[in-house]
Amino acid sequence: MTITTGTPAPAAVRPYESYVYAYPHKTAYRPLADRPALRSLWAAEPKDALSLYLHLPFCEVRCGFCNLFTRIGAPEGLTTRYLDGLDRQALAVREALGDDEPVRFAAAAFGGGTPTFLTAAELERLCDLAEKRMGADLSAVPLSVETSPSTATADRLAVLADRGTTRISIGVQSFVDEEARAAVRPQRRADVEAALGRIRDARIPVLNIDLIYGIDGQTERSWLTSLDAALAWRPEELYLYPLYVRPLTGLHRLGPVVAGPEAEARERTAWDEQRLRLYAVGRDHLLARGYEQVSMRMFRRSDAPREQEGPSDHACQTDGMIGLGCGARSYTSALHYSFDYAVEMREIRSIIDDFTATEDFSRAEVGRYVDADEARRRHLLQSLLQAAGLPVAEYRARFGTDPGADFPAELAGFAARGWLDTSAPDGLLRLSPSGLAHSDALGPALFSPGVRAAMAAYERK
Repeated sequence: MTITTGTPAPAAVRPYESYVYAYPHKTAYRPLADRPALRSLWAAEPKDALSLYLHLPFCEVRCGFCNLFTRIGAPEGLTTRYLDGLDRQALAVREALGDDEPVRFAAAAFGGGTPTFLTAAELERLCDLAEKRMGADLSAVPLSVETSPSTATADRLAVLADRGTTRISIGVQSFVDEEARAAVRPQRRADVEAALGRIRDARIPVLNIDLIYGIDGQTERSWLTSLDAALAWRPEELYLYPLYVRPLTGLHRLGPVVAGPEAEARERTAWDEQRLRLYAVGRDHLLARGYEQVSMRMFRRSDAPREQEGPSDHACQTDGMIGLGCGARSYTSALHYSFDYAVEMREIRSIIDDFTATEDFSRAEVGRYVDADEARRRHLLQSLLQAAGLPVAEYRARFGTDPGADFPAELAGFAARGWLDTSAPDGLLRLSPSGLAHSDALGPALFSPGVRAAMAAYERK
């Protein structure tokens, strides 16, 4: 597919606007006045390749960069009450899906928070909930679980391995103790290495290690130290995340280290340049060591056997998702819905308490409707941000139109910046290396005016 532009070279943009992991963003969700019944929402939806996500909003500590929906610790009995709430929600959701046609889950994931904050016995209950309440066959589909160095204990990992976990993702962020402290992440490298040893001993097929670049004081040398420490474990996957300092997080509360708007602007520019430089160093280091780039953040070991990851025919652009838990989203073709969202700890505790006290989960409470234009944007965005790109024929088959006709200004702007791969085969819309590097600017550029306005009006809490 050829995109042409006669416009002058565009002005520079900030490369780190926002990490787009879902669209529309959750800050665009609002309370749903009609509170639609789940049964009606799912009545006409395909249900033969759903994704199942269970959210556990608990962590032992909260990292300085974290704006996820999670609380520190759990008072006595809270995890039991939370699992009870998940059980009630699962019953309501499974009933809403009905039995008029087969209901099948093609993929599953436990996230958070930290799912392995739960005890081994509680993890058994979580797996039972997914299988016996929802009907997911965890031993037959890809199952991904997130963990942390302090909670990746042998007994928990044994449960996960026994119940069919095919992928475990551990947030390390840095193998350099000083950098971990700078990111307000209290951990020691020795403890991280011990956890990785236990994960490998559990023989879960796919190990993913998360690392962060852009930490205060981080250099190319120290970044390579972390990369090489991770590579020593031959992880099947590596995620390289740029550091963000988001509102209401621990790092944000520390405030800027310089005073005045001009000084702050210079510091932001220097930080952007540092992150772009470290991204390129990390990308090139992994590509030279047998990894392939899947997206801006994700790298996969080229010789990792794909069959170990399990078969999956779920497509995030088109298939539905069932999210259970107060931080999870669910997707139908017409509505994305969830529960209330917050970052501030007091608000999170209140939302969790409300969830554990809820008896009726039969209706959607908070969300955003997705019209035809938003569905096109979502499909283009989620496909284009993958290194493989978007087959135009696939888009045309779904929508009956061409992405170049639907989004001429946006794609022309990307082409003018050199973000589109001019060497891609005909019929493939794919990002260039520069485009992949600027994914966090490119993604937000595809947001609709309505979503932008809703996000701007969102009141942080």
